[in-house]
Amino acid sequence: MSEILEKTKNFVVDLLANKLDTSYLYHNLSHTQRVVKSTKELLNFYNLGEEENEMLLLAAWLHDTGYTKGSENHEETSCVISREFLASQNYDKKKIESICSLIMATKRFYEPQNLLEEIIRDADCSHFGKKSYMETSELLREELEILGLATYTQKEWRDANLKMFQTEQRFYTDYALQNWQEEKNKNIKRLIKGKKAEENLAKKEKLKAKYKSESPDRGIQTLFRVTLKNHLMLSDIADTKANILLSVNAIIISLVLSNLMTKLDNPSNNYLIYPTLLFVIFSVVSMVLAVLATRPNVTQGEFTKEDVKERKVNLLFFGNFHKMKLEDYQWAINELVQDKDYIYSSLTKDLYYLGLVLNRKYKILRWTYTIFIIGMIVSVIAFVVSFKYFGPDRGL
Repeated sequence: MSEILEKTKNFVVDLLANKLDTSYLYHNLSHTQRVVKSTKELLNFYNLGEEENEMLLLAAWLHDTGYTKGSENHEETSCVISREFLASQNYDKKKIESICSLIMATKRFYEPQNLLEEIIRDADCSHFGKKSYMETSELLREELEILGLATYTQKEWRDANLKMFQTEQRFYTDYALQNWQEEKNKNIKRLIKGKKAEENLAKKEKLKAKYKSESPDRGIQTLFRVTLKNHLMLSDIADTKANILLSVNAIIISLVLSNLMTKLDNPSNNYLIYPTLLFVIFSVVSMVLAVLATRPNVTQGEFTKEDVKERKVNLLFFGNFHKMKLEDYQWAINELVQDKDYIYSSLTKDLYYLGLVLNRKYKILRWTYTIFIIGMIVSVIAFVVSFKYFGPDRGL
């Protein structure tokens, strides 16, 4: 590397590292280094003189230094910075102007006029033919948004990139066409594939929304699902309440049998007989009612083909088919699933009869809790009266 190239490299690295706004996520030192690398790659292919090689590499290093002053007309600003720096290094004035011409060749929409301009332009746009294009492109989108220059959605940015590929961007040098064009075509295909995937997804969502709005089936299914779930939950609650009463009364009776009954053998404790008997009776009645509340009611468990054809039987309730053969039940289910009205009719019946079962359970439970509470109160009163008027301390 010549002395001027080394000095230019150090100058640009220091300038972009310390003077460039961090908002430039794309047009930064990494971009400049990539352009220099691509320029060297192109120069290795073309047999140019040392002077041309040097000017191209200097242009590659200096072409985006203008971004340190802002993005507007940055090529012209880069030329100003280049002239000042190269002049300070006593670089040839004609060469400086040639370098500035190369920098201006990187301006958008410019058509290169010679091989040197084609090389610098292809080097500046080499990312279009790299595997990292998608990531690099995203950095540019974010840069434009942060700087307030333009805001794109992912879809808009992809469409803008496709438009650039199809109507604007092209490689000029033979080397770029031979080595970078293939990957560029792959990048175009990736963009098109992404666009098609998004369009297909949008179509699916549109059809889904249309189907959802036009068909009430989804709402009906949700209605049945939620209602059945609520009914089953209420049934579980009823069973739990009944089990609680069973457990409590079983404990009460156990305590009575183990403690009070042994004392009733003594004639002096006869006053405890009636309160104890009353206590036990109420507990037993509560237990019986709790058992009745949870006692299952199994129906005949059979149906005929005529019942199915006339939609008289609810195939969703086990009590209607538990005695049937598997083949007969499979036939009946096949008939059911082919008739949407029959399905909804069966679900409706299932809900209705489940509601009747719940009504019976909760009525019995209400009586059970009422009797249990009354029994507790009456028993306590009976024990108090017995102790006060018939107990051993009644005369005191």
